[in-house]
Amino acid sequence: MTRPDRRPPRARRPTRTALAGCLLLLAALAGGGCADRDRATLVVLGPWTGAEGVAFEAMLKRLDDGTGETYTYKGTRSLRETLVAQLEAGDPPDVAVLNSLGELTEYARGNRLEPLDTPGHPPWAPRVDVNGSRRTYWVPLKVDLKSLVWSRTGGGREGTRPRWCVGMASQATSGWPGTDWIEDLVLHRSGPTTYARWATGRVSWRGPEVRGAWTAWAKLLGERSKKSVDLSLTTSYEGTSDPKAARPAPRGLLNSPELDCTHEHQSAFIRYLYANANERGGAKRGSDGGVRVDPSARFLPGPAAHDGAYEVAGDMAAVFSGNPAARALVERLSGSTARRLWHEEAEPELRPFFPGAGDPQPTDPGGGEAAALLTGEADTLCFDASDTMPPALRDAFHRAVLRYFRDPSGDRLDTLLGQLDTVRAETRGTSGGGLPPDAVCAPPSGG
Repeated sequence: MTRPDRRPPRARRPTRTALAGCLLLLAALAGGGCADRDRATLVVLGPWTGAEGVAFEAMLKRLDDGTGETYTYKGTRSLRETLVAQLEAGDPPDVAVLNSLGELTEYARGNRLEPLDTPGHPPWAPRVDVNGSRRTYWVPLKVDLKSLVWSRTGGGREGTRPRWCVGMASQATSGWPGTDWIEDLVLHRSGPTTYARWATGRVSWRGPEVRGAWTAWAKLLGERSKKSVDLSLTTSYEGTSDPKAARPAPRGLLNSPELDCTHEHQSAFIRYLYANANERGGAKRGSDGGVRVDPSARFLPGPAAHDGAYEVAGDMAAVFSGNPAARALVERLSGSTARRLWHEEAEPELRPFFPGAGDPQPTDPGGGEAAALLTGEADTLCFDASDTMPPALRDAFHRAVLRYFRDPSGDRLDTLLGQLDTVRAETRGTSGGGLPPDAVCAPPSGG
């Protein structure tokens, strides 16, 4: 999607209202007027649908104590497109939840966001320099741990080479499972300092630190047939099940007989696909165990000195309207009460991770291990590099990974990295040209 060079001033829109009036006839019969006043309704736009969206909406309803504004949630899988359309129509939501620091930085510098009276919370919500003043413009609602490998226990002999599951398809954002691989390899091979400089546009894509991560990924995956490559490019990151089978296997790449794989490099959120495997004693028919999770550093080439660095992601809430009540809502959504309610409403395998050690955290298999790393056991947490980059560079990264996966030759890689360096140079000159390196990595929060 092409970004305009100049954004029009943010349009102010009338406050949405919930018509909570009562019928005059009933009021007369009751001997009085309407007891309830009209209450303004704040709209939250977010990425969660299905069971995740139901849990968030239930939390939002419980957060409404009846004394102020009402809240309504709109969930969509096409979040960026929906938000851009609403902004261009001059009717933005009061609050939007995004996972891209690059997009949020562009919105802040384009005067689309309202600053918040909260301290920064790196690596999820760093302070942003806008017009010479460093302010906080968003807060983390939920977070995630990415540097993990999921394995089928009993799916292969001890010491054998992993057969990696790869599913690249994800609708408009296809390719991000591959960028996660590259990012994790840069972090583990070169460390947080180099990673942060690369994520913020200060390291060439053709340099040895980045180029070496691409070739290391191809080496880890090994030789693949054209059929295998085509299957990975068209398979969802969630896996698929055969609807014609008498007893379809559960979704999840580790369960896919077509991929025939033993290890998956994926974020902690994927645990919901393997919850039943651990409960029932097998991730795939014929295996003798469930699914285990390990830090990805155990599988990646690189110095042990960087084993304590983990890649993370997050969903951040920002205020897009001038209504002061929207800022108050964001503060409530990131507070302890909302986190407790959200934890209670979500199914165990879908319970969110929160950034503080004092917050309620998942305790299901896989979730408990990830929560411990996020809130204290890791040395350094570094935000997802592609989601730190300006959107144009992030999208080019996704496309380049898909092309390299199809043809991992040296000539193809040189061409792709040269193109990414060109986009890097172009985006560094825009208003959203990146965060400073010190905004990308930070120790876990102790509170």
